[in-house]
Amino acid sequence: MPDPRLINPLEEAERSKRRTLIFIRGVFLIMLVTMVMLSLLKTQESKGSGAGEPGSPADTAFIDYWWVPLAIAAFLGVIAIFLDALTPRKRLSGLSSIIFGLMVGLLATVALSWVVDLLLQAHDIDFQPDHPVSRIILAIKAAFAITLCYLGVSVVYTTQDEFRLIIPYVEFSKQMRGTRPIVLDTSAVIDGRLNDIAHTGFISMPVVIPRFVINELQTLSDSSDRLKRNRGRRGLDLVRKMQGNPHLDLTISDMEVPGAGVDQMLIAFTKEHQAHLVTTDFNLNKVASIHGVKVLNINDLASALKPVAVPGEQMSVEIVKRGEGESQGVGYLSDGTMVVVEGAADLVNAQVHFVVTSSIQTSAGRMIFGERTTGAAASPEPSHRDDGDSPRQPEQQESAQ
Repeated sequence: MPDPRLINPLEEAERSKRRTLIFIRGVFLIMLVTMVMLSLLKTQESKGSGAGEPGSPADTAFIDYWWVPLAIAAFLGVIAIFLDALTPRKRLSGLSSIIFGLMVGLLATVALSWVVDLLLQAHDIDFQPDHPVSRIILAIKAAFAITLCYLGVSVVYTTQDEFRLIIPYVEFSKQMRGTRPIVLDTSAVIDGRLNDIAHTGFISMPVVIPRFVINELQTLSDSSDRLKRNRGRRGLDLVRKMQGNPHLDLTISDMEVPGAGVDQMLIAFTKEHQAHLVTTDFNLNKVASIHGVKVLNINDLASALKPVAVPGEQMSVEIVKRGEGESQGVGYLSDGTMVVVEGAADLVNAQVHFVVTSSIQTSAGRMIFGERTTGAAASPEPSHRDDGDSPRQPEQQESAQ
C-alpha cells in the first residue's frame, strides 16, 4: 500500500473542487426555484373588512396551475446539472466552438426567415397571425432554426482544429502569452534535480504535471518490484516537495488527452498547452522532437554546466573494470562521468593517472578518453587522438546511449 501522506495534497485538492461544485449546483437549484416561485405570485384584494379601500392590505397567492412552470423549471435545472456532471473534463475551445456554432445557426435562421418573408411579400401573400397557413410557416421556420443550429454546432465542433484554414486568424485553441510553461514527465519528476534548480530561482515559468503522470508514479509505488516501488515513492515524495517549494509555480492538471500510452499522452498534452517537455528519457526526447515538441533534457543542462576536460589535462581516476578494448580500463569521476583509459586494463581497483586525449558529450551523459601516464608527476604525452581519430569512440558512444 502506498504511503497516504504522499498523495494526500493531490487528493485533498480534488475533494475540495468537488465540494465547491456541489455547493454551486445547490445554490443554482435554490435560486432557480425561488425566482420561478416569485414570478408565479399574484396579488389580489383582501376579502376582509376594509377591502377595496385605499391603502387596504392585499393578499398574495400563486396563479392557477402554478405547479406546471415550477415543475418545468426544476426539471430543466436537474437536466442542466446532470449534463454538467456527465462532462467533468470540459475544454474552453470546445465550449467556444459550440457557442460559435449556435451563433452561425441563428444568423442563418434569421437570413432564411427574411428570404421567406420577402417571397411572401413579393407575391402579395399576407396571412393573419391566427391563420392556419401562418401557423404552418411559423412551425417550418422553427424547424429550420433548430436544424440550422444543430448543423452549426455539429460542423464547427467537429472541425474546430481545421477552422483556421477557412477563416484566417480564427482558431479554437488556447493561445499562450508570455513565458511558455514546462511539462514534467515521470523521469523528470523522479530525477529531482529540477526541484533543486528551482530553489536557486532560475525557474520562473509555470510548471505543469499531468494527472496521468501522478497516476503512473502511484502505479510504480504499488509495484511488486522493489526498484520500481522505490522510484515511484521517490517521485510522489518529490511532487509533494515541489508543491511546497515557494520558488516553483506548480500545477497538477486534470486535462484528459488521447493516447495509447503515457508517452503519447505527454506529447499530446504538451502540444495542447503549447509548452516545453522536460524529460531525462532519451527515447521520449527523440519521439517528441519528431512530433515537433520542444524538449528540454535535464542531462543536457547538466552536461553544459560540467567543466570541460581539455585535451592534455592531467587527471586521476580509479579503474573499476576492464573496457571493451584489449588495453582499456574504465573508471568514473565523482560526478558520474565515464572515463576510458588506454593501457589501464590490468589496473582494476587502482588509482591511475592519465592525460586527457578527447571527450564527448551526449544527452545520455559525458565520456572522457585518456592515456595512462607512468606516474603522478609524469609529463603529459602528446595527444595522438582527438574527437575524430579515436577508433573506440563510436563504440563507447553507442554503449553510453
